[in-house]
Amino acid sequence: MDVMAVFARPGAGDLGQGPDVRLIQQVAGGDASALAAVYDLHAGTVYALALRILGEEGDAEDVVQEVFAQAWRQAGRYDAARGSVAAWLLIMTRTRAIDRLRSRQARPDRGQGVDDTALERYASPAADPVDEMALEQDVVRVRRALGELPLLQRVAIELAFFEGLTQREIAERLEQPLGTVKTRIRLGLLKLRDALAGAEA
Repeated sequence: MDVMAVFARPGAGDLGQGPDVRLIQQVAGGDASALAAVYDLHAGTVYALALRILGEEGDAEDVVQEVFAQAWRQAGRYDAARGSVAAWLLIMTRTRAIDRLRSRQARPDRGQGVDDTALERYASPAADPVDEMALEQDVVRVRRALGELPLLQRVAIELAFFEGLTQREIAERLEQPLGTVKTRIRLGLLKLRDALAGAEA
C-alpha cells in the first residue's frame, strides 16, 4: 500500500490553495523564507517523531535538519493530491530516522538495547534497584507497543502525551479532521492497553 495514501484525506486534492501548499510552492521556487515558515510550522512534529524512533536528542535534531534540507531540494516533487505537507514531512522523517537507526546498529562503537536517555527521564535517582528494573521493563514494553501501532495512531498519541498537545492542536498540526484524530488516539490507546496487558500475562 502507498504510505502517502494513508495520510490522504477526503478533499486532499483541494489543498492546492492551502497555506502550507503555497509555502511549499514558494520553497520549490527557491524562497528560503518560505522554508523557514514551513520549518516553524512543522519542526516540532518532525522532531517528536524522530526522537521517538531514535531515542536520542542529538540524532533527532540531525534528522530534523536532514528532512528540511530534503524538503528544500525536493519541494517541486510535492503533490498535494497525495497528502498534506505534514504527512509528506513525516514520511521523510520516518525514512531518515530508520536509516540512521540502521547505520547506528552497524557501528561497533554504539551500544544496542534500551535507550538510556528514556530511562533517565522516567527513573527516579533514588529508586530501589528492583523498582528500577521493573521500570526499565515497563519502558521497553511501552516503546515496543508504541512501535507496533500504525504510524498515524502512534504520531497522534506521541503528540498528545509527549508534547502535551490537545486533540484540536494535533488536528491542526497534522492537518487532519478533529474527529479523525480523536478516533486514532482512542484506537491507538486501546491497542496499547491490549498489547501491554498481553505482555504482562
